[in-house]
Amino acid sequence: MIKSTLLYRDDGLPLCASVDDESDMSLNEQKKKVKIVISRLTPNSATEATLESGKYEINYIKRDIVIYVVICEIGYPRNLAFSYLGDVSEEFQHSYSHEYGKPNIRPYAFVSFDNYLQKTKKAYSDKKVQDNLDQLNQELVGVKQIMSKNIEDLLYRGDSLDKMSDMSASLKESSKRYRKSAQKINFDLLISQYAPIAIVAFFFVFLIWWVFLK
Repeated sequence: MIKSTLLYRDDGLPLCASVDDESDMSLNEQKKKVKIVISRLTPNSATEATLESGKYEINYIKRDIVIYVVICEIGYPRNLAFSYLGDVSEEFQHSYSHEYGKPNIRPYAFVSFDNYLQKTKKAYSDKKVQDNLDQLNQELVGVKQIMSKNIEDLLYRGDSLDKMSDMSASLKESSKRYRKSAQKINFDLLISQYAPIAIVAFFFVFLIWWVFLK
């Protein structure tokens, strides 16, 4: 289940937060952790990640200069959490793209966006909607492989979200090497298939030239 949604600018300014049950102390603790994580993000940090935190998972995406965070109960389908964040980011950018970058806006200047957050949260909490969205995601793009880390490693053991980006870059580089290797293999295969034919054809052309034209 989706528990809370938070929007931050990449300089740490809170833009909006969903209205949640303030008596839930464990959820409030997660929000404090989110604030620390936001302060530690760098331009090299992963733009999408899942942070495991006890009975919760903290999922975030970064679009433009805004970081969209959703705190979910552990076990909530991760692909739905990121689909939810995608919907939230698209609507927020459509509604406020000319405003959230201004230097003089105050914290939580877009609190009215909570109306959309609550409506969308309710939709993503409906079991039928969940099943339909989950099936759609599986059919269109499958379960996206988002790297995950334990939040305790980030907050207290000196780990870094930058390592996620390093790992992503490594995977991309490996993918490039694989494509190049595959292209070379295909080229070598074509040579092995058609080179003998080309040699035989050249021999007959040369023979005809030698016998009839010389």
